[in-house]
Amino acid sequence: MRSVSEPELRASFVNCSKGEAKRLAVPPKLSEQRWDDLDFLGWSDPAAPDRAYLVAERDGDVIGVALRSAVAQAHRPTMCTLCLTTHPGSGVCLMTARKAGPSGRQGNSVGTYICSDLDCSLYVRGVKRPPVGGRLKEALSQEEQIERTRSNVFAFLDRVAG
Repeated sequence: MRSVSEPELRASFVNCSKGEAKRLAVPPKLSEQRWDDLDFLGWSDPAAPDRAYLVAERDGDVIGVALRSAVAQAHRPTMCTLCLTTHPGSGVCLMTARKAGPSGRQGNSVGTYICSDLDCSLYVRGVKRPPVGGRLKEALSQEEQIERTRSNVFAFLDRVAG
């Protein structure tokens, strides 16, 4: 993912108003992100633990979605649907996004299970490992796993923007 400025980040959100996007908490040290290691930028709102944000670059455009995370209560390992990393307990949670446009204004949303820390890109690259659980051995190369993660992110974003 390429580096994104704060104004570009705020303008990228498709499922919230301009006012909401203006008020959302941007990730700390935005300019210091490891952009080359990211397929998407994800972060939680430190003032509201049930709020999270996901921003990805696709074909030169940046698209962002505001998320709500459910309280994770899994007692068994759960797998992230984006990066296929398995985490114990609260390491994966259901995150929902209000749909964009009229459908979202009617209260419709979509959800998927995502790593609670939103560090999918780092797990796929082996930069970060979950404390317990992990990644399954696969026949796919790391590059193919990265591409699959990106495809899963884009599919989710398409469902939100759809």
